[in-house]
Amino acid sequence: MATLALTALLVRDYDEARRFFEGALGFECVEDRELSPDRRWVVVRPKGSLAGGLLLARAADARQRAQVGDQAGGRVFLFLHTDDFPRDHAAFQAKGVVFEEAPRREPYGFVAVFRDLYGNRWDLIGPDPAANP
Repeated sequence: MATLALTALLVRDYDEARRFFEGALGFECVEDRELSPDRRWVVVRPKGSLAGGLLLARAADARQRAQVGDQAGGRVFLFLHTDDFPRDHAAFQAKGVVFEEAPRREPYGFVAVFRDLYGNRWDLIGPDPAANP
């Protein structure tokens, strides 16, 4: 069976990106290995996640640098699911994560769009406890 293992995310700087994902979003770094003097293999993922993650890929040239923060042309690019939306929404805000909107209720639960440190748009998605008593 095939598995989607990692998603590459263009970043300006490995350490800057790690600080954001670990500090603001509570991710853990599961691998940080030097590949060459100017390249590293850096993988972060939400704590408790057993598979997948983001490969933090430092932009290597002008074309890649121009795409940092806009890998999806302005659309929501990444979707972060939580088991406790109010807890994580409040924690992210307390750590300076910028939300574009107030949380809203959708048929699948609560959602709010936020931006990472580079401007990529994410959905924070969590269950609606009222929908599943």
